[in-house]
Amino acid sequence: MTLPEDYMLPCLNKKLFGFECLGCGLQRGISLLFHGQFIDAFKMYPAIFTLIPLGLLIASTFIYKFKYANKIINALAIASVLIIIISFIIKKTN
Repeated sequence: MTLPEDYMLPCLNKKLFGFECLGCGLQRGISLLFHGQFIDAFKMYPAIFTLIPLGLLIASTFIYKFKYANKIINALAIASVLIIIISFIIKKTN
């Protein structure tokens, strides 16, 4: 039986340099999310819960125009970047 993890792309940074990049865990986090394991998805990649609404909002602005879309997109983008950097630092220090 093949698992979804068998088809995930390997981290090129980890393969070449031996350490994880800022995006390591995103694919596994999405897979966990699709399997309904929300807490494990958060532990794997905490920014997943800001990146998904960010992506959906950006995609929806191509179809619908929202009054405060740019402000929400900026806030979600800043929150995502901060979460990614903080979780990366925490992962490296532990």
